[in-house]
Amino acid sequence: MPGTLELLPAEQITFQRMLDGIRTTFERFGFVPVETPVMELSEVLLTKTGGETEREVFFVQSTGSLEQGKAPELALRFDLTVPTARYVAEHEHDLAFPFRRYQMQRAYRGERPQRGRFREFYQCDIDVIGRGTLPLYHDAEIPAVIERVFDDLSIGEFTIRINNRKIMRGLLERAGEVEPDRQTLLLREIDKLDKRGRDAVAVSLEGLGLDQKAVADLLDVVSSRSTDHASARQVLSSLSGNPTLDEGVAELVEVIDVMRALGVPEHRYAVDLAIARGLDYYTGTVYETVLDDHPELGSICSGGRYDDLAGHYTDSHLPGVGMSIGLTRLFWQLREIGVVGPSPSTTDVLVTLMDAEGLSYALDIATRLRAAGLCVESVVEPSKLGKQLKHADKAGIRFAAIAGSVERERGVVTLKNLTDQTQVELPLADVAHHLSKEIR
Repeated sequence: MPGTLELLPAEQITFQRMLDGIRTTFERFGFVPVETPVMELSEVLLTKTGGETEREVFFVQSTGSLEQGKAPELALRFDLTVPTARYVAEHEHDLAFPFRRYQMQRAYRGERPQRGRFREFYQCDIDVIGRGTLPLYHDAEIPAVIERVFDDLSIGEFTIRINNRKIMRGLLERAGEVEPDRQTLLLREIDKLDKRGRDAVAVSLEGLGLDQKAVADLLDVVSSRSTDHASARQVLSSLSGNPTLDEGVAELVEVIDVMRALGVPEHRYAVDLAIARGLDYYTGTVYETVLDDHPELGSICSGGRYDDLAGHYTDSHLPGVGMSIGLTRLFWQLREIGVVGPSPSTTDVLVTLMDAEGLSYALDIATRLRAAGLCVESVVEPSKLGKQLKHADKAGIRFAAIAGSVERERGVVTLKNLTDQTQVELPLADVAHHLSKEIR
């Protein structure tokens, strides 16, 4: 199916282990699981998403609505943040705040089918949502989780680029642009600085109404990027000019100071004043994460603070901050550059069957191995041993337990390591213990 990613079992195992590793890290930081329906009301999904995203939404049209010429009431979620805001607003009185949730589910976008762009994809999200207020501590905690996730995944060095949208809006106000709708358009263009380059972005900004000098001054400032904590504070200390800008600077200084206190290594985060994020609901801190050796991959994780998103579904003030990993695209990219690859089978051992008379003995072997916590595939139709071993090798199974008539008479099992082609004969009672040590 165009726009989807189907994997062979060995790669699916790698993908699943990445999912499991991310889940483990989320839970280690005190986040709890949530799932939401794949479909939401269209009016919920399209609230504060911005026109660019709306054009990519998959609408769900029922036969009845289609016959009546009605607009679609439902749509497939394009991310997990908007459904979560709806979820929290709906279950507000049953949740403990601050509400710390993680969600690892598929989302859908109407991407044009092409290499590396997916219409169906996994997102792995965390969010902290407060009631009334949400301390800036949580804006710093999110990068701490990001750092631990990617360190544990061992996919190479990375940098968490961080900014504050109030800084961006303050800079635009200083340049003379104060209309919120136009600011949003300008921010989207600035956010493309790394992808398109300074000259192309300058043309776009001038096309949106900024004069040439204002564009040059703005791009000079947003091109600033820190290299360590001291330089991050230095970049921020050079900014002032209006209350919005000053507020953003003060917030970001507090966030990076807490990040350092949380143990995030200085070389893994940088203040980057060009980071804006495209979605309209971000109001403060914003993040993007890039692999240092593969910047061409773009952001592998992004997010930020949204102070009023849930306000569209409730009268309560429910500010939040979170981040998202688009794991399907990330996995595909890492596979393409050789950072990740196939994994050994989740099956530890194949119990072979030499003849029909040996079925009971073979099933006894399998039962003992499973009782010891091992993953076992049993052959139930006898065939030539070479054919069975070939099957195990193709399936990525490391060990084969072999028991022909001679072994059965003596109460032993031949355990063959298919990786190094060595084998050992063991008493039936010792096979599980020996194999457990080998696999560890």
